[in-house]
Amino acid sequence: MDGAGHRICLMQVTPFLPDHPPAGIALFDLDGTLIAWDCQLLFRHFVVSREPWRWVFLPAFFAFIPLAGLLGAAGMKRVFLSYLWKMNSQTLAEYSHEFAISLMPAIYPALREKLEQHRAVGHFLILSSASPEFYVAEIGRELGFDLTLGTHVELGPFFPDLENHKGSAKVDRLRERLPASFFKNGRLLKSHGYTDSAADLPMLALCDAATVVNPSPSLTILAQQSGWEIVRPTRPWKSPCDFGLRVLALLASCKGNPGGILKVPL
Repeated sequence: MDGAGHRICLMQVTPFLPDHPPAGIALFDLDGTLIAWDCQLLFRHFVVSREPWRWVFLPAFFAFIPLAGLLGAAGMKRVFLSYLWKMNSQTLAEYSHEFAISLMPAIYPALREKLEQHRAVGHFLILSSASPEFYVAEIGRELGFDLTLGTHVELGPFFPDLENHKGSAKVDRLRERLPASFFKNGRLLKSHGYTDSAADLPMLALCDAATVVNPSPSLTILAQQSGWEIVRPTRPWKSPCDFGLRVLALLASCKGNPGGILKVPL
């Protein structure tokens, strides 16, 4: 809630969308695709490094982990975001902007190059993420995307309300937001999709071409069978064990830079 006691609904301002179809369309996922990490971990660490008292909400998240199967991804995301309780909209907007700027050096160079190649030939650039839209929108602005879509989050309750923007929800949102002229026979015109996750297969089904980033073994097989490009940029961690330790360090809000990419106050 803000100072007046109202809920804070954090949504992106609707951009101008041309009625005529663009020369091409490039669809990018964020977490694991443009950047190695799940940005939700990074943003929480970013916030708690500035407001250490918000660490106290972490036990609530761990307490709900046994119920993850029942709550699903959306429910667990609500629990995880409890650390933002009582934060006012101005502070959240400032953090989101600062976070986006700090994240820019961590964008995979190979994916940044592909983004710029699409931009150079006039393609319409879409960032479509399951992460909260309040900071995804800022990341999209910093990277110059034409349209940015993320999970709508409404702060106010201890567990904030949200519409999880994942899987088929990404497709529904694209059909809702884009002009009909961007589609032909149910697919996006001259489109290329980028992701690291099988959760985005419904989004890739809209595209003429696809690139998968550091795919799992099963997604690698599908990519090879489908003729998709596979890229494997270097991640910040050295091994699965190193990855696990870094995740724990991010969750525990350890001082320093456990993500290996962000500069935060010590």
